[in-house]
Amino acid sequence: MKPKFHRYLLALVGVCILIFFFNLDAIYVNIMEARNFGSAREMLNLDHWLLTTLNDIPRYEKPPLPTWLTAISAKIFGIEHLWALRLPAACAATLLAVSLYKFSTLIHITRKQAFIGALIAVSSFYIIFSGRNGQWDIFTHSFMMVAIYFLFQFFRDERKLWRNAILAGIFFGFSILSKGPVSLYALFLPFLIAYAIVYKFHDFRKKWGAFLVFLILGLAVGLWWFVYVRLADPVAFLEITKDEAANWGSYNIRPFYYYWSFFTQSGIWTIPSFVALLYPYLKNRVSNKKAYKFAILWTILSVILLSVIPEKKSRYLLPVLIPMALNTSFYIEYLFSNFSGLKMKEKWVVYFNFGLIAIIGIAFPFAAFFFLDLDGIYYLWYILTSVALFGIGIAIFYYFRKNRFSKIFYLTVGFICSVIVFGFPLIDTFIDNPNYKSFSELKKQAEKQQFRVYEYNSFSPEIIWDYGKPIPILIKNESLSLPKEDEFGLLFNVTDTISSKEFSGYSIQKIDQYDLNQVSPEKSGYKDRLMRDFYILKKKN
Repeated sequence: MKPKFHRYLLALVGVCILIFFFNLDAIYVNIMEARNFGSAREMLNLDHWLLTTLNDIPRYEKPPLPTWLTAISAKIFGIEHLWALRLPAACAATLLAVSLYKFSTLIHITRKQAFIGALIAVSSFYIIFSGRNGQWDIFTHSFMMVAIYFLFQFFRDERKLWRNAILAGIFFGFSILSKGPVSLYALFLPFLIAYAIVYKFHDFRKKWGAFLVFLILGLAVGLWWFVYVRLADPVAFLEITKDEAANWGSYNIRPFYYYWSFFTQSGIWTIPSFVALLYPYLKNRVSNKKAYKFAILWTILSVILLSVIPEKKSRYLLPVLIPMALNTSFYIEYLFSNFSGLKMKEKWVVYFNFGLIAIIGIAFPFAAFFFLDLDGIYYLWYILTSVALFGIGIAIFYYFRKNRFSKIFYLTVGFICSVIVFGFPLIDTFIDNPNYKSFSELKKQAEKQQFRVYEYNSFSPEIIWDYGKPIPILIKNESLSLPKEDEFGLLFNVTDTISSKEFSGYSIQKIDQYDLNQVSPEKSGYKDRLMRDFYILKKKN
């Protein structure tokens, strides 16, 4: 059995490398990344490692562990490399896959099914997005999954009790130090409730001491930074905490049922994930009924707890995808073993889901040729992507005829890998803003002509990231604070009008307009907040 274990684990890591590490710099920086990368850069350039900042303004909304890891990666590989900034998130996603695989083997399912569940997780839409994106959700849930892996062993076995308690506590703390109590509430608490219902806490009296060590260690590791910032910068900390608490009840408010299409966040596994949630249908078809009951309870409880919170965003569903991948593996494992003998009333769902993927693969070479603006090297990527996806599409239909569902499953994972490895470079063909002009050009101009650049009343994180260093803001606490320099540059939002009255002592000259949008103004993704008019102001004699 040992070689099989290593084969599955090595194959899983190999798939993670293809999905999370290839073409990490293919997509431009989004607003969440700009905030996080900006804070990491200010750690390196301004030495703000503990009192974290963005645009040289306190940013205590998020704990610093992922930012530290990103800053260290940037220090080693170079902050100019976008892939270096996203590398820690890719590593965290791989850690999530490995810990989910190893956890799954603890609930008495086969290693093959554990491998299936981990593959479903890493090829689910939002886990792919988070693992290739410099946002901190993937860190908090990955660390919590490791904590759950050790805590499950702590609950079930008296051997290595203290080792499991200490390691669970450390990673529990890492999770809190990544994004506060988010994963504790959305992943850990539903796990704990599901465990209590299905497995129960047997012989727990002997473990209270070690469990207290787990709690104390976890809270100490997770909360020390919050205590430090509260003492070192109490005014800013309390103001930010107040604003964050208010957002939970007044920002992005959605109805209770908003998350109940949660299974769609798994992307290509949407239909299998939905079928796996049909407990009356699947309960007598799975190989381990108790483990299946635990997985489905963990999934549903996570959704219910998230639904209670008034503030809702699609990305908050990331923790749900972890137990849901495990839950879906029961349905996929059932198809592995029984597909050839199923009647059409059960098969049609499989035909529809995976047949649709095959059709997309076969159609890609024709659709892409007409819709993509191909030129130069992009023809090579188009050919490679077309060969891979067309071949996978044909192979899926071939194995449908052979009733070999296992091959179809692995081809579907291969479909995702092919899109990322060969298809992602084609994203550049969608960048078509003729007015694009980087703010980094303005920085070079300012350094050459020796003037300082200011923002008028607000800043966009993407602009600060692109500019390369903090840009001071003139409006503070609703009052205008004019620079001391006789000449300075001023960035003004294109939707506003500069007031000659406010700057009556200066001559005002519009120099240029900068536009950080990658897409053309006619497209829906175009944002005015990524544009600025640039003025030079000179003090009158």
